[in-house]
Amino acid sequence: MGGACEKKSTEKPPGDNGAITALDRAGSDSSDKAVDPSKVDTTPLPGISIAQLDTDKQKLFYTLIASFNSPCGKAHSLRTSFTTDTSCKRAPFAVRYVLSLIDDDASEATVREFYASKYFPKPSKAVQFDVAKAPHVGNQDAPIKLYEFYDYACPHCEKFKPVMEQVLHEREGKVVTYFMQFPLVGRHPDSKSASQAALAALAQGKFPAMHDLLFAKTPTHNHDAVTGYAKELGLDMTKFEADYAALGPQVEGDLKQGEDAGVDSTPTVFFNTRKYEGPMVAKYLEMWIDEELAAR
Repeated sequence: MGGACEKKSTEKPPGDNGAITALDRAGSDSSDKAVDPSKVDTTPLPGISIAQLDTDKQKLFYTLIASFNSPCGKAHSLRTSFTTDTSCKRAPFAVRYVLSLIDDDASEATVREFYASKYFPKPSKAVQFDVAKAPHVGNQDAPIKLYEFYDYACPHCEKFKPVMEQVLHEREGKVVTYFMQFPLVGRHPDSKSASQAALAALAQGKFPAMHDLLFAKTPTHNHDAVTGYAKELGLDMTKFEADYAALGPQVEGDLKQGEDAGVDSTPTVFFNTRKYEGPMVAKYLEMWIDEELAAR
């Protein structure tokens, strides 16, 4: 369900994808409470089918919705919010979020982690990014703003690319994505060159085509290579070379914005003013988007 290229010298261990593998924080936050599994209410929820789950997963589902606190911060459970608190617009989405995670074989510890990070995140300062010069896809007036910090030589960013494209297509008009440069030059020496080439292509209205080409040709991103890509795209080469040379500071600016916001790996996505901490899968990003729109 994801993965990351880390800025640090040590990669995550095999199998740790940064999304569905998570620490069990149960009991370390205000997202849940102890529930006796033998006394859990298994009354079906209106409009929610769990027929696709096996017996153990169904038991886990009912246990979790009874133990999780209301996503609206009320003094009752998620089940109670869903069944009786019509003012809690997030409850139906929270129930479906839990159900989807269980259906996707997430462990109990992982579901608890994702629920806690989504509805009871640790206090942090809202982030604001300067995107005046950043490439973007979508209407800048869209209610949901995503900011993706990425590296053209990162294989996880390459895999995430179609995920973001799907989200932008399926939630067109509701979301805008800003593409923020975060070259991990300690790992990928030519990734800054790729970022400069992408921004130079943006200056000629060819960012999407260069964006696609840089990922298709990864990790061949040195100056000679990206110059060849620019020629392939039919860019004005005099302008491209001048812009390429001048855009280093903008790349460094994006990098600093990311570092100041706590980015230490790619891809990292911010959802409006907070870090996105859900599975790096289109359906989960779309769940966050739909919930946020409904709760406005």
